[in-house]
Amino acid sequence: MTPNAAPSGLSRRSFLASTAVATAAVAGGMPLLTACSDSGGGGSREGATSGKAADKLLPTYVASTVAKPDIPSRNGSSAGYTGKVDLDALASSVPTKLGTGAPLAIMAPLWGTPPKAGCAYYTALDAAAGTRITWQNQDGTTYGEKLGAVLASSSIPDMVVVPNWELVGKISNAVTAKFMDLGPYLAGDKVKKYPNLAAIPSDSWRMSIFGGALRGIPMPAAPVPGIVPFYRKDVFDKKGYAVPRSADEFLGWAKEATSAKAKVWACGDLRWSAAGFFGVPPAGSLGWNIGADGKLTYRIEHPEYLEHLEWVRKLFAAGVVHPDDRANTGDASQRFTSGQILVYNDDMSSWYGKTAEQAKSHPDFEVSGMDYFGADGGSPTLYAGQPAAIWSMIRKGASKETVENALAAANFAAAPYGTKERMFVDYGVEGTHYTVENGAPVKNDLGIQEVNNAWVLLAAPAPFTAHPDLPGITRMQVEWQQRQGAFVRKTSTYGMNIVEPTRYATLSSQFEQLEIDFVRGNKKLSDIQQAISTWKSSGGDKLRDWYKELLDKNGSGN
Repeated sequence: MTPNAAPSGLSRRSFLASTAVATAAVAGGMPLLTACSDSGGGGSREGATSGKAADKLLPTYVASTVAKPDIPSRNGSSAGYTGKVDLDALASSVPTKLGTGAPLAIMAPLWGTPPKAGCAYYTALDAAAGTRITWQNQDGTTYGEKLGAVLASSSIPDMVVVPNWELVGKISNAVTAKFMDLGPYLAGDKVKKYPNLAAIPSDSWRMSIFGGALRGIPMPAAPVPGIVPFYRKDVFDKKGYAVPRSADEFLGWAKEATSAKAKVWACGDLRWSAAGFFGVPPAGSLGWNIGADGKLTYRIEHPEYLEHLEWVRKLFAAGVVHPDDRANTGDASQRFTSGQILVYNDDMSSWYGKTAEQAKSHPDFEVSGMDYFGADGGSPTLYAGQPAAIWSMIRKGASKETVENALAAANFAAAPYGTKERMFVDYGVEGTHYTVENGAPVKNDLGIQEVNNAWVLLAAPAPFTAHPDLPGITRMQVEWQQRQGAFVRKTSTYGMNIVEPTRYATLSSQFEQLEIDFVRGNKKLSDIQQAISTWKSSGGDKLRDWYKELLDKNGSGN
């Protein structure tokens, strides 16, 4: 079975990389105020709901006891399963079909070629779950355009998958206006009708409150870092390199390891990892935090923000970054597997993906995750990602039968590892879509074609990692998460679904490109400093006041 990865701070490209039947979540939340109206007709939809106001809306948490992990979650990590797959021993988390077979239309993003309607996978899953779903899969790369158009229309599918990176502009406000309050079906003990949904952690449900009501069914995400500074362990071992433990050590090693003549460079663009080395808060709403001095600041106002960019600039200036990374072209992961670069950052799913990809052609290939270090060689300061960032939602006005069938589908999709339902969702039908070889499920051509689907986006269990074919990778991933998790802090906006006023929607949009240009030497430090000053005067200080009022009203997430 594949893992439900839970990376934070990722782009849509990274989301695609981690969705081979895996779950991925992207940090930076959206949505809303305790004072918001549920009528969809008037009233502000900006803000957040947290604290006691949120607690009253949440489903009762009932942990799953179906399958005990070999490596329990610790320090916010996912749970790890390293055992082989015994199909005869798989438990059932949905012993009785909850679906009635009534028709259900679902719109969801999908990357790649979607399965055909009526295919063996969809037919078998509908039969097992008691559903009859018509999938309206949309190209994930342009999903925001389609989502916006659909929400602006009068014809909305029964259920819609909403990723948080699409919650901008009118879409964020439409969520409250167009999707129903699920509280009457899921709040408190009502959720116990759907045991797999009840086993979703409360923090993830708290992130599913939009407009003062529980509107989303979440895909939980582990709060530990999802971006990993990967390194070629096989090369490090062969060359006798010690893994760097400070910013200066890294730069010294990078100069030693780089040989343009041999076409080997130390690394790619390490801005993502550098943010962790220097203790820079995340982008988006999570970047707001009340410090020990009681002041509310945004990430770009911290001295560490400039320091991490200046360090990455030093790497480029020293010539240790691959020329294609300087040009910002091509695929850094391919340069990594070919040995042209020895360190690069990517989301957690690449640990398994790259190992499996290289296993046959390069059996000596070994990738590992570098532990985050503090820039000065001390302990790092890392920040928690949001506990959910993708939701499925049910349109307002849906009949009770439609709602119950949608919840039945979500409950099936949220089956935990070690169950028949999880195997069904992730691999399809044995003999039709996969076989079990040496205790590991292996998809055939039909499985690869059809089990590329949106069922996994309807809901997910608490984060887990499992690779029956490469159990050692499972252990390394989870133990890496546990080590990093010991240094993770929550910012003041953790666990809040926040929608900023639309007048600030583009306030920070210029910084990513400015960072890209600065580390490559194409912009000056004064350009960054001026951008920060402009950010403050153009609305940043007013946005700070808005966040302060929000936190005063709702309480801090940490």
